Amino acid sequence: MTVVTNTHTDHFLTVAWTAKDGWLAPRISPYANLSLSPTTNVLQYASSCFEGMKLYRGYDGKLRLFRPLENCRRLLDSATRVSLPAFQPEELCTLIKKLCQIEGSRWLPKDTSRGSCLYIRPTIIGTDADLGYHVPQEALLYVVITYWPSATAATPLKLLANTQQWVRAWPGGTGAAKAAANYGPGLPAHAEAKRRGFDQILWLFGPDGIVTEAGSTNIFIVWKAPAGKVELVTPSLDGGLILPGITRRSVLELARERFSRQSAWVLDGKTVETQELTVIEREITISEILNAAKEDRLMGLFAVGTAFFVNPVSQIDTVDHSINIDPNAVPHAALLRQWLSDIMYGAEESGWTQIIDEKEG
Repeated sequence: MTVVTNTHTDHFLTVAWTAKDGWLAPRISPYANLSLSPTTNVLQYASSCFEGMKLYRGYDGKLRLFRPLENCRRLLDSATRVSLPAFQPEELCTLIKKLCQIEGSRWLPKDTSRGSCLYIRPTIIGTDADLGYHVPQEALLYVVITYWPSATAATPLKLLANTQQWVRAWPGGTGAAKAAANYGPGLPAHAEAKRRGFDQILWLFGPDGIVTEAGSTNIFIVWKAPAGKVELVTPSLDGGLILPGITRRSVLELARERFSRQSAWVLDGKTVETQELTVIEREITISEILNAAKEDRLMGLFAVGTAFFVNPVSQIDTVDHSINIDPNAVPHAALLRQWLSDIMYGAEESGWTQIIDEKEG
C-alpha cells in the first residue's frame, strides 16, 4: 500500500551531533536537500534508523499527535542498536511539536482538512565522511513531514507466506529496531508478492514457520482455541524478531480493556456484539493458522501499523495451501479501527493524544 507522496511541507528540523560536542542547537529551516560525501558512514554502512508517525486534524478542528513520545522512545532504542547517539525522547518530542505548530496550520487548514493527516518521518544517520568501519563520530537527526492522502475505507489484504527463501529478521539481529537496513533486503520478497497479486509478504522464521510480521505491520489473529475459548493472539516481542509497533501496543491495550467481557457496541450505526476473549502474546506458527482454518476455528486476521492502520486479511497463501478468511465474519478489527480513529481525530478524549497549540506557531 503506497500512500506517502513526495510532496513535503515547507520546513524541516535538523539537529547535528558530534562525539566531541554532543547535540548542537536544533534548527527549523526551509526544506532542502542534504549534502553528503560519497564516503559518508550512512551510505557505506547503513548507520540509519527512522520513525513513522502522523499529525491529525481532528473533527473538532484541533491538531493532534498520537502517542508521539512512544515513537521517540522507540527511535532511541533503534538508534542505540545501530551505534547512533542517544538523545532525550522528551526533547525530540518537543521539537516535533514545534515543527507541527509551524506546518500543521498551513497544510491542514481548519476549514478544509478535518479528518485528514500528515506523515512525520524522524530519521537519524551517521555522517562521518570517511570509510573507516567504526562507531559514527558524527550524526544528523532530521524530521520531515509529507502530505498524506485522505483516509479511505479498510481494504482486505492478501498475504503471501514466504517460503523462507528470504528472512526478514533473526535472533540477535535488528528485527526489533526500525533500522533502515531492515527494509532494503525485504524488497525482493515484496516485489514477488506484488507480482503474484498479493499485497504483502507474511514473514516466517525457522523450520517451524514462526509468524513474525506482514510486510512492515504487526499481525493479530482471532480464533477459537482447541478448548473452545476465543482468543486474540499476536506474536510476542520476546524473540526480538518483530518491531514493537505503537499501533500494536494500542490495539493490545484497547482489546484487553474492551474485549474482556461480552459486550454490545455501535459500529457504523449498527449494534454488534463481541463475546469475551483472551488477549495473548506468544509465538505463533503458520501450521497453527492452517490447522485453525482447516478445523473452522479461524475467525479473523488483521494487520496493524502506522501506514496500514487496522486492515483485515482476507487471504493467506503458502507453498501448498490457500486460506480464505471472511473479513466481516467478526467485528473486532473494524471496532479497533473505529476506536483508534475516534481517539486520533478527537471524537473520543484520550491521554494517548497530544494537542498542538497552533497559537504558538
